[in-house]
Amino acid sequence: MSKMRGRVLIPLPNTGAMGRKRNNFYMRSIFILALCIFGLLQYHNFNYLDSRDAMLSESITNDSVDAIMSMVPATLHKYLTPHTRNHSISAAGLQLNSSGSSLGGSGSGAATTISFEVYRPPNNTEIKRQIVRYNEMQLVLNEETFGPLQNDSVIIVVQVHTRINYLRHLIVSLAQARDISKSLLIFSHDFYDDDINDLVQQIDFCKVLQIFYPYSIQTHPREFPGVDPNDCPRNIKKEQALMSNCNNALYPDLYGHYREAKFTQTKHHWWWKANRVFNELEVTRFHTGLVLFLEEDHYVAEDFLYLLAMMQQRTKDLCPQCNILSLGTYLKTFNYYTYHSKVESMPWISSKHNMGFAFNRTTWTSIRRCARHFCSYDDYNWDWSLQHVSQQCLQRKLHAMIVKGPRVFHIGECGVHHKNKNCESNQVISKVQHVLRIARNSHQLFPRSLMMTVPSLIKKSKLRKGNGGWGDLRDHDLCLNMTLPTR
Repeated sequence: MSKMRGRVLIPLPNTGAMGRKRNNFYMRSIFILALCIFGLLQYHNFNYLDSRDAMLSESITNDSVDAIMSMVPATLHKYLTPHTRNHSISAAGLQLNSSGSSLGGSGSGAATTISFEVYRPPNNTEIKRQIVRYNEMQLVLNEETFGPLQNDSVIIVVQVHTRINYLRHLIVSLAQARDISKSLLIFSHDFYDDDINDLVQQIDFCKVLQIFYPYSIQTHPREFPGVDPNDCPRNIKKEQALMSNCNNALYPDLYGHYREAKFTQTKHHWWWKANRVFNELEVTRFHTGLVLFLEEDHYVAEDFLYLLAMMQQRTKDLCPQCNILSLGTYLKTFNYYTYHSKVESMPWISSKHNMGFAFNRTTWTSIRRCARHFCSYDDYNWDWSLQHVSQQCLQRKLHAMIVKGPRVFHIGECGVHHKNKNCESNQVISKVQHVLRIARNSHQLFPRSLMMTVPSLIKKSKLRKGNGGWGDLRDHDLCLNMTLPTR
């Protein structure tokens, strides 16, 4: 033990290995700590965004009308405010005294009875006359303010039926879009309505033109292409139809059903308006730029024209085979943070890319040459018929460049295919406003560049059997006649 006490401990020479181990330990610890802090910050950020979104969503749900109006600039409230035409007063009339104040049943002073005419909608004869007048005039509103249509301007064509409430919100969204003043906005109507006309003619932020589909059910209520009293009922068997000698007994669709005018009209209207815009209107028939197709229950982001122009400019290098540009999607959720500047390309699919899509005259000319395929395909949907044209007739198939962060949204909860209990719900409109507000505040709109992404594996689209509803030869002939020159 005494020997051990007298031994002097000599430190080992420092070779650096222990120092490196110590440094590595510190670096790993710092890295792990940084990851933990980053994770906590992200978690806190996501929770904050979720709570903020929940608060906004709750406010919208609790008071949807006020919330929607609050998201719209005050100058555009006029498009959301209905103006009734029926100014009738009670049978007793309204009595005013000489100073202009209203009087009750008694009072002194000279009383004057004010009467107003009751608004009466135009009858069918007057509607037909007005449609002919509008279609012949081809009056472009606001042209003196915004100048003539330029060849590189976008023509926006909106197909309108009767849903004026949705149309109001579409107009509000268009009014807020950058460069909308350079566009020509064409409303194509298959229903003549004075309130809708008043709303459209109120527009003061761009050039506006109205066209009216002349073969509507409204103007032909008891004759083809409306419902002729002698037309075969939808579900009658062909043998019974032949025995009853109804008009179209020989021509049920591929499922054995006979035509329903309310369904055939949409396809006719789409085909008519495309022919009308590209080939007949004086202001557009030599235009070679983009034509964008919308419907009354769509809603656009404020950068939709900006993005469309960017997509058009990048087509040659990003997607030379693309001849359609698509701005819409039917997705229920939208991730702008990831997809706001990303696009992808794939063959045009009718059920996915039929909303907010654009093409030019070159593409239209190819489609129009395939009119017989479009007009004879036994499907009452114009988009399915267009896909049939692409698969069966076009040498250069329809191929789309699609923006992954949508700039066109579907806000309609009711339509040809879907009927909800509450067709006037503002829930979807509120959701879209909310999504766009977050995208705007987080600077996800107006991207500086586009990035092409590789789409997920796409199954080769098979030739599909049509949905029927288009077996009547009268529909085939009417459709084909729309491609004949009218000048």
